[in-house]
Amino acid sequence: MSGAERLKQVACAAIDAAQEQLGDVSREIWCKPELAFKEKHAHKILTDFLDEHGFQTERSYKLETAFKATYGSRADGPNVSFISEYDALPEIGHACGHNLIAEVGVGAGLGLMAAMKVAGKPLGQVTVLGTPAEEGPGGKIHLIEAGAFTDVDVAMMAHPFPDNDFRPVALARLSLDVVYTGRASHAAGYPWEGVNDLDAAVTCYQGISCLRQQCKPDWRVHCIILEGGVKVNIIPERARLHVGVRAPSDEEMFMLKDKVMNIITSAATSTGCQVEHKLMSKPYSSMLSNEVMVGLFEKNVSRVQPPEVPTRPGSVFGSTDMGNVAHVVPSIHPNFHIGGRAVNHTRDFTGDAGSPMAQEYTLQIMKALAMTAIDILTDQERLQEIKQAFAKSMQNSVCAAHQRHGSLQRFPFCNVSVDHILKAMTELECFGTATDREGMYG
Repeated sequence: MSGAERLKQVACAAIDAAQEQLGDVSREIWCKPELAFKEKHAHKILTDFLDEHGFQTERSYKLETAFKATYGSRADGPNVSFISEYDALPEIGHACGHNLIAEVGVGAGLGLMAAMKVAGKPLGQVTVLGTPAEEGPGGKIHLIEAGAFTDVDVAMMAHPFPDNDFRPVALARLSLDVVYTGRASHAAGYPWEGVNDLDAAVTCYQGISCLRQQCKPDWRVHCIILEGGVKVNIIPERARLHVGVRAPSDEEMFMLKDKVMNIITSAATSTGCQVEHKLMSKPYSSMLSNEVMVGLFEKNVSRVQPPEVPTRPGSVFGSTDMGNVAHVVPSIHPNFHIGGRAVNHTRDFTGDAGSPMAQEYTLQIMKALAMTAIDILTDQERLQEIKQAFAKSMQNSVCAAHQRHGSLQRFPFCNVSVDHILKAMTELECFGTATDREGMYG
């Protein structure tokens, strides 16, 4: 038996030994759903668990409801980070299964720590990183900007889904708050004195609907009207919309945003209204799954899970701020089946995420993640392959933007991500001269 094989058995045994406690962690979070940046109960449950099992735990790490728990030292080898999410959705609770994501993160960390303790030599570091506010505000983006990923070598998490999909399509996403301002007037007595901003909002909505015919199959535009008047006999003087734009790459997202902005501004012009717009939150980048890491994960899943589990490769499941992490460090975000057929963001999925049947699949996935981390920690050549695959994926993303715009200004990367991009481009000689690289900033 190889050394790595023995460590994998130790990791899986440690997870099995803690399965009741891990299930309790998940149920505690599921039973008390908390919205973005308000996850105080989940924060306490998770950090208490990690403290009790010997991690060095930093509570309120850079954000009030974030945390960082570590074992080992990066001075001895790579730092492998498992990501936990734990925020819920308004009204329908854990309809995206973040209670299970939290459990996977701490469980995989526990398994890897157990393996590292018996390895006979230091292997590196395991980090369990608690990341709040995935559902909208982008907690991971805030953590990236605060430097939470600067010492991370690889990052992994897994997300509940109706089917297994280890290379899911997570779309780049931005959301706009759009406000049209007109002029109120009596709708019966002096309608000609008014400027109807509801007309602008409806024109915008209809324009976006017409745009969808020319959208690529994997582009998405969502729009809702939040405000449109207060009384039927008053010409509305304020209307408000939320518009969401998504596409498979950051570059395509900005292309689609340009089309949507033309509609937003032309609706104001055609109705005589004024318009203001702003980003509702930090844009989410598309997910770049590291192919070397995914390959390792697939092999490890096959050891702990039967092949008849429902699988749907290449499915579009929405957007995630893990995409931004994947533009900073090599990452994977596999989706995993939890026993039911309900789809995410439904009340039925909330039920599936809290049911006992989800636990069997969740334990299998955390074992596969822990074993994947062991593959990385015990083989330096494999880590180099992962880094090369990451650099190549960044080359493909950034070169496309540079060719179209001559700079990275339109990309939503934070500064630390741009540093990673420039390093990757230099290593792969995407741009041949220092002048070329400087030109990326615009």
